[in-house]
Amino acid sequence: MADYQVPLKDMNFLLHDVFNVNELWATLPLLAEHVDKETCDAVLQECAKLVEQEIAPISQLGDEVGVSFNNGEVTTPPNYKNAFNQYVEGGWSSLGGDINYGGMGMPKIITGFHEEMLCSADIAFSLYPGLTAGAALSIAKHGNEALKETYLTRLYSGEFTGSMCLTEAHSGTDLGLIRTKAVPQKNSDIYHITGSKIFITAGEHDLTENIIHLVLAKLPDAPAGPRGISMFLVPKFLLNDDGSLGERNHVSCGSIEHKMGIHASSTCVMNFDDAKGYLVGELNKGLAAMFTMMNFERIGVGIQGIGAAERSYQNAVEYAKERLQSRSLKGALTPNKEADSILVHGDVRRMLLNMKSLTEGSRALSAYISLQLDVATYGEGEAKLKAEKLVALMTPLAKAFFTDIAFDNTVAGQQVFGGHGYIKEWGQEQLVRDCRIAQIYEGTNGIQAMDLLARKVASDQGALMKVFIDEVRQYIAQCQSQELSEFIQPLASALSQLQALTDALITQSEQDINVLGCAANDYLHAFGYVAMAFAWAKMAEKSLQNFDSDKAFYQAKLKTARYYFQRVLPRLQSHILSANTSADIMFDFDDDEF
Repeated sequence: MADYQVPLKDMNFLLHDVFNVNELWATLPLLAEHVDKETCDAVLQECAKLVEQEIAPISQLGDEVGVSFNNGEVTTPPNYKNAFNQYVEGGWSSLGGDINYGGMGMPKIITGFHEEMLCSADIAFSLYPGLTAGAALSIAKHGNEALKETYLTRLYSGEFTGSMCLTEAHSGTDLGLIRTKAVPQKNSDIYHITGSKIFITAGEHDLTENIIHLVLAKLPDAPAGPRGISMFLVPKFLLNDDGSLGERNHVSCGSIEHKMGIHASSTCVMNFDDAKGYLVGELNKGLAAMFTMMNFERIGVGIQGIGAAERSYQNAVEYAKERLQSRSLKGALTPNKEADSILVHGDVRRMLLNMKSLTEGSRALSAYISLQLDVATYGEGEAKLKAEKLVALMTPLAKAFFTDIAFDNTVAGQQVFGGHGYIKEWGQEQLVRDCRIAQIYEGTNGIQAMDLLARKVASDQGALMKVFIDEVRQYIAQCQSQELSEFIQPLASALSQLQALTDALITQSEQDINVLGCAANDYLHAFGYVAMAFAWAKMAEKSLQNFDSDKAFYQAKLKTARYYFQRVLPRLQSHILSANTSADIMFDFDDDEF
């Protein structure tokens, strides 16, 4: 496996050229007072050192050894605890945290790049701090002052980690069916939590002295369905009055799952037996509070995909340059060698350029979504409102589109390796296995597609999608130079087609609601390819403007943009044709005909 190299130059290109973050941050006082270019660059450089030198090297051994389970205790692989301690000592667990409780308060676009680096280095390792950051975000937004002072500060310090406990054996997507109970105790703020949760990432491990579980449960008299869900903070160890660890709470790990990938991440069955917990937010409004964490994790899972795809591309490029096999169709290009490198073959170039254009496009689109999150969090007025709408619209896209194409890209990297890609020692097959889960957890990609089309688009007659379409139209109107036409004209055409598809599906669904379920996956991908075209147009524009300052970098970027528009964006047509059809062909089948 190639040594992982953080694509810092590409990240800086997005930060300072494409999105000009300094100018944006200046309009957001709560960020401007502690974030600037120098801070941003220093954070990313130091993070790059950590992941390249300490985390990436432990990934393969972590996969081979995995976590072990013995009598309720989980042990992480060799070197994991040391790497985690270095991560904590560097202050990385506080990177995006609330500055009022010990966090560094970095914007999402910075923490997003930080997450990508971690995921390229080792997805399994990234899940421990990733779940912690999500739990901290939920506590920061919904917890009372006592919970923040007691627990949030120690999540940021890295003394504690966090998990989220939603799924039960009979209740996955439909959380209204959960059976975990919460019983209030008289004259106390304590609730007794009883139930069993499955698929709990980082539910038990040996990296920190305490683990804080955010648990969904229902009071005995709660309303039926999702309206009766509350959220509780349940620590592994209770705390004494002085903040030191007290007695063990009635929380235990019953077993760990044996998975296809992410072997070094503990996926646990967690049992709560009258465990003591504290209410987070309001009673019967726990689902809304948990969605703070879930939406954070959904965007994070999309970034996991980008991280895996980047590592796959780096591995495949290095292999392709070194692997000698056959001759070019035009004849020997390196006659002094026994064969040409496989880079001379058009199909290998197709795979590599698909990976390159889609991964760089995903990173740019992810950065755009991160910026919307920053404006939604720190902005004001109309700008804040618009950003909130774009975040709502694009969260399911980030989760599903990025992970679908990332899995394809890890498989493409494996294909470049040929037989060696199937062999463990090269590390490429690990990326395929590790990346596969990203399409499943935090809401399967089919559910994300349904959320996008049914809840975010059709439910308000396309008003939310119009926010995005209007922004892209405004950008197109500003970019009418002949130099940009090769990018702007296909973008304009693709955007019009997306608008037409949106209108058609909304109209069809008024006659047959099943249209939405049948078209959702194709619609999400159609949206994704158009949104990525928007990101590539922006990158092409800035590459042309800055071309003379670094010709090699910007020329490669322009060539990749051309490849995307000429060879990848045409995929849009098949998704439109497939989505824009009747649902009858799917629902005409009787159950026994499957």
